[in-house]
Amino acid sequence: MEKYINFFKEVKEELKKIVWPSRDETVGTTTVVIIFVLVMAVFLGVVDVALSKIIEFIVG
Repeated sequence: MEKYINFFKEVKEELKKIVWPSRDETVGTTTVVIIFVLVMAVFLGVVDVALSKIIEFIVG
C-alpha cells in the first residue's frame, strides 16, 4: 500500500513542475490550429474535385 501512496505523492510533485500556458497562448495556438485545418480542408477538397474531373475525363 505504501508503494501506491508514494506513487501519488510523486505524481503530485511532478504536477507542480508543469508550466501551464496562459489563456492568450492557448487562444493563439487554438486559432492557428483551426485556421490550418480549414486551409487543409479547402486544399484537399480542391484536389479531390480536380482528381475526380481528371478520372472522369479519362474514363468517360
